[in-house]
Amino acid sequence: MPALQPSRWHAVSMTLHIRNGVWRTLLAQCWSDVTMRLVTHWPRSSHMPVLSLTLCRHRSFVSGEKMPLLPRFRPLGLSAAIAAIVLAGLSPGAVLADANSTPGSAQNVSVNAQTGPVIKSENDKRSYRSLTLNNGLRVLLVSDPGADKAAAAMDVEVGSAQDPKDVLGLAHFLEHMLFLGTDRYPDPDAYQDFITKHGGNHNAFTASQDTNYFFDIEPEAFDEALPRFARFFVAPQFNAEYVDRERHAVNSEYQARMQDDGRRVYEAVEKALNPEHPFNRFSVGSLDTLQDTDAGSLRQRLVDFYTAHYGAGVMRLSLVGPQSLDALEKLTRSNFSDVPNRDLKRPEIDIPLVTQGELPARLEVKALKQERELAFMFPIDDPIEHYRTQPVSYLANLIGHEGEGSLLAALKAKGWADALSAGGGLSDGHNAMLSIDITLTPEGAKHQPEIRAALFDYLALVRKQGINDWRYAEQAKLGEQKFRFQQRSSPVDLASSLAMMMTRYPVKEVLAAPYLMQNFDAALLDKTLARLTQDNLLEVYSGPNVAGDEQGQWFKAPYTLTRLSDDDATSSAATDGASASTADSLANQLALPAPNPYLASDFRVLELPNAAPTQLLDEPGAELWYQGNDSFGVPQAEWRFGLLNPEISSSVEEQVMSRVLAAWLNESLNARLYPARLAGQDALAYAHGRGITLQFSGWRDGQQPEMREVLDQLVNGEIVPATLERITQRLRRNLQNRAQAPLYSQLGRSLSETLIGPLATTPQMMAALDTVNSQTLDAFRKHFLARLHVQAMVTGNLTAKQASDTGQLVVNGLAPRVTREAIPTLEVRQISQQTALRPNSTRSDAGALRYLQGEDRTLQSQARLAVLGQLIEAPFYSRLRTDEQLGYIVSASYSPMLDAPGLSMLVQSPSKDSKTLFSRMDAFMTEFDTRVQALDESALTSYRQAVIDSLTQKPRRLSELAARNWNELSFGWTGFDRRQQLVAAVKQVNPEDIRATWQRLRNADSLELAFDPGTPSDFDQRIPKLALPALPEAPRAQAEATTSAPSAQPTSNAQH
Repeated sequence: MPALQPSRWHAVSMTLHIRNGVWRTLLAQCWSDVTMRLVTHWPRSSHMPVLSLTLCRHRSFVSGEKMPLLPRFRPLGLSAAIAAIVLAGLSPGAVLADANSTPGSAQNVSVNAQTGPVIKSENDKRSYRSLTLNNGLRVLLVSDPGADKAAAAMDVEVGSAQDPKDVLGLAHFLEHMLFLGTDRYPDPDAYQDFITKHGGNHNAFTASQDTNYFFDIEPEAFDEALPRFARFFVAPQFNAEYVDRERHAVNSEYQARMQDDGRRVYEAVEKALNPEHPFNRFSVGSLDTLQDTDAGSLRQRLVDFYTAHYGAGVMRLSLVGPQSLDALEKLTRSNFSDVPNRDLKRPEIDIPLVTQGELPARLEVKALKQERELAFMFPIDDPIEHYRTQPVSYLANLIGHEGEGSLLAALKAKGWADALSAGGGLSDGHNAMLSIDITLTPEGAKHQPEIRAALFDYLALVRKQGINDWRYAEQAKLGEQKFRFQQRSSPVDLASSLAMMMTRYPVKEVLAAPYLMQNFDAALLDKTLARLTQDNLLEVYSGPNVAGDEQGQWFKAPYTLTRLSDDDATSSAATDGASASTADSLANQLALPAPNPYLASDFRVLELPNAAPTQLLDEPGAELWYQGNDSFGVPQAEWRFGLLNPEISSSVEEQVMSRVLAAWLNESLNARLYPARLAGQDALAYAHGRGITLQFSGWRDGQQPEMREVLDQLVNGEIVPATLERITQRLRRNLQNRAQAPLYSQLGRSLSETLIGPLATTPQMMAALDTVNSQTLDAFRKHFLARLHVQAMVTGNLTAKQASDTGQLVVNGLAPRVTREAIPTLEVRQISQQTALRPNSTRSDAGALRYLQGEDRTLQSQARLAVLGQLIEAPFYSRLRTDEQLGYIVSASYSPMLDAPGLSMLVQSPSKDSKTLFSRMDAFMTEFDTRVQALDESALTSYRQAVIDSLTQKPRRLSELAARNWNELSFGWTGFDRRQQLVAAVKQVNPEDIRATWQRLRNADSLELAFDPGTPSDFDQRIPKLALPALPEAPRAQAEATTSAPSAQPTSNAQH
């Protein structure tokens, strides 16, 4: 699929702070693991490029977690870890409609023919207005009558690249400080308290050349939130007391990232590039870099930096909300006209990224995880200059292809690679890096010269046969389809992305630019290809076996940098490929992609009644539910087929086998169905606590052939031992890497493993993997398929007959015979005794997680704890993070396990032990007692309304509606009205309910998970013996409510 074009806003380092509203989503990823599902989006986290959703690149997955049959975009290794952020959902290539055109008017209209302020998709019903205030601030307003929230974002064209050399991390530190009080709102907690109270979230990130601030909130509170936000850019206080305190928060953030392999690798990569380039600096900040200097106090340096770089002329503002454009403009002018101009211009970087003599080179870096990555990085001109042509995207599509004949397919056949991605990386407006990343197997790490030779053989093939106008037209056509039928993003995501895009593209093209592929330019493609040579190569290998003869200054990774001569590089590919026969063998397997046979042709949007889901099939062994929909304006359908087996939850071995079977199905179809993925047809198999789910998403036209192929492979496909060995090795490495995961992730996973049955610890799963081979997996497959109940759901733009015919096709292919009643539900363990556990970790921070479980799983308990979670969130963060500076990662929130409500309190600290952290939680809880006792109806109203607003938020995309339907069906909520039921319950919550609930939580037993570096873990030994009874399920009428308020994190559930 086309890789997104990089531009100047790809940052070297990106900061997205873990503030309260975001943290809940982070924990969801950890806790969902118990049902063996993987959340494939990353929330806004913190200054950590390894987690950046950097580029739309090509990846294949072979782990047994919730992974697609065909690759999805996800955080990558090496080069992606050193790039920065790409806005979700952007892809190149499109024929576009003007913002004011009527639906259907754009089908045969080129971009060049458009008029009006903003070119938009015909499926985009929002209205846009651009304006420039008298102070020079450029603004883009978006009126979206269907939006449930209002949002604002400000992008400032300055970032870590502008840090003074003697105060590294200053741009990032300044971003922290803007949240801590302004002239009109001096309380450091005022902004966060107001946003949280009104159901919103806020955050910011610091990139290399941008700093981006954003928030969303209930529309009714937008006019009061904007003045608080606007004063960031008019009169921040920079209170001296908080200057010293917040530098410790930044240092905690730095300490929390010390063991991130992405950071460690990037610091080593800096040494291979031009040391004078501003990207090659420490950008997070620490106590050592953020201090008074001879040039002035730290506070004065903050003020000076703010004055030198923050002005209306280098800012871009975007407001998105249900208000009219006139109303949004009025709010803009009244709140942002005071932003001073200061006559500033965007800083330009005119220092080359790579200088003469630095390449070719090879860099080896020691990784902490059991992962081996090989990256080939080539300096090129920044593709932003050619965003209408997209040369890098075109080439990345070919190099990163995963179909038959691709480089990845050949490497997999050798057992040398698990994944490959290609796309742009670092970029500064003039220079950039094109990177090809390969995830190696341990065996592949032994054959790097041959892999290098195969890559250059493939590049030679691209030069010889790959520059074709028909290929370009095919990519452009796919991009056109994506743009034409793009669906809504959240207001805050849209605002943040638009504010940043306005700094790069003409305002008319801010929506269209990433999709444009207007002109096939063979000469430009040849020019870019000419840079992909062995004498222009930085080769970077990271793995656990690297010794290294030097060490990074900040992240301490051992590394070895070897400068090569041109002759060295050429001979390395020719001779190190040791065996010419091996190289020739790989070369003979390489072929460029054929025309894509999966392109859809029927894009009619059928007019359908948007009614509640209905049941089309009700048999003892199968059920099919259907909801037709035309409200999203896309001719697409989302299918879920739950293959439920009554024995999967009975043992660790069954769980592991199902996980491997799903991973094998994904991997065995990857090359064959990769063109379908490019054409917009997704297929995904993932294991969970009760079986395996098959998921199909994409154009209504063409889904049946893909389903047939998946079914045939599942039932009859040959299990090739070499492929299976790669899969089990990958699974084993993933399990080994758990101890290297962020500490909060490990604590969250341990919480789920403790409270949600069936329980399976990492050592148990490792042992079960030893029993897997092609014979045992084939036997399990037959046994698994022989005892199935199929639970199916389709949501989308298709008729009931189309749904019935397609659903019957899958049911007939599986012939299920087990009734729904035979499938067990997952249990939630009741905390019946005070329990303290120590999970396993290799991290250097200490961590403490306290879990307070609700009394039961009833609708009323869920409602009360959801409101209580909203109430406790901001004060917990304010006290333990802002005031006491215990650590960078601090959170308290509503955290249900399945449909069992609960509250979690978590602190991760680089300086305090877990005993201290728990004692500070105790002190906070005593302090919170007073707040709860003083709570009255007027104070409770806004928090209760915030939960209601989250519950009543409409799905923005078809996939969101499908996920909601599937979640309800998985729990047996066939009324599909659980949100409405919970809203009714939340409306009944009163202050006395909150007091009674809080008091019960205070008096009840809790579960505590603690980690201190150097302290032995007891988790894997104690968990199998921990006898916690099951928490009783609520009566079904009450269970048809929700697993959680959507304002809290998503939960693990019975099937997803």
